[in-house]
Amino acid sequence: MKIKSLLVGALSVFLMSCGGAKEADKTFTFYAGLQDDHAALIAKEFQEKTGIKTDYVRMSSGEVLARLKAEKNNMTASVWYGGPADAFVTAGSEGLLEPYVSTEDKNIPEDLKSPKDYWTGIYIGYLGFVGNEKMLKEKGLVMPTSWKELLDPKYKNEIVVAHPGSSGTAYTMVATLVQMMGEEKAMEYLKSLNENIRQYTKSGTAPGRMTGQGEATIGITFLHDAIKYKKEGYSDIIISSPKEGTGYEIGAVALLKNAPNPEAGKKFINWVLTKEVEELGETVGSYQFLSNKNAIPPKEALELKDTKLINYDFDWAGKNRVRLVEEFTTETNTSAPKK
Repeated sequence: MKIKSLLVGALSVFLMSCGGAKEADKTFTFYAGLQDDHAALIAKEFQEKTGIKTDYVRMSSGEVLARLKAEKNNMTASVWYGGPADAFVTAGSEGLLEPYVSTEDKNIPEDLKSPKDYWTGIYIGYLGFVGNEKMLKEKGLVMPTSWKELLDPKYKNEIVVAHPGSSGTAYTMVATLVQMMGEEKAMEYLKSLNENIRQYTKSGTAPGRMTGQGEATIGITFLHDAIKYKKEGYSDIIISSPKEGTGYEIGAVALLKNAPNPEAGKKFINWVLTKEVEELGETVGSYQFLSNKNAIPPKEALELKDTKLINYDFDWAGKNRVRLVEEFTTETNTSAPKK
């Protein structure tokens, strides 16, 4: 009997070790809504720390939402990491997210989390304008400092912005203007702004890079992305914040419903919300304010601390996303760029 017990015990240990090995060998995938170099760093560090094979797919928020809807009953990824929280609100309302409270929850302020635990904020970024100083001077233009100025006919074909159908950045612009002006006036504004738009891009980061490269004179984007491109060598970049006020994003992270590897997903969420990991973003040019109350934000983010912000309603923005994007598309007679 003693020998039999030993054999059963040994067999149990063997099976447990095999199970653990299989779990470690199982690839963990996340959809990334932040910059590619930031996502790559996080994937590499998480894999090295945990031994879990880690992969990611970089997409804009609108693309992630479309992918999640298509994969609702057969999810490829386990976590959505990065991108404006209002898109996460939309995903949560459509049953695409699994509520989860992380081990770092106590260190994240209540206004940076979903009331229903669908998502948790990882950073905060401000919407604004980026300009190419050299091109502005050559064309006899000044850097706009207000939403109103963007409508001036002198900026015709000089402005680049992403399309809200694919970009969370651009949808933040639409939701900001609606919250500031009311829906009817905001749509009138966006229809007028359309006359000055040179191009609608797929990604919300593209206007900053295009402006830095001299492919556009002015872009509308999150200001931390513009700062990143300036520090990467696009020295002609200048930025401004609309004096009427502007919206902002809470970049978020969430566990996906029917995740193929939920335990790895929970480990990942716990890890990315720590002080140390949030601070890693600065090493690859991510200059947002950080959500963990113990994390030290990059000094570049502090340069934006005097930006005038509106009381942006993320819950409202998320619940009205589909309708407002459709209305924008109709009013401007545009559609989101294809891959």
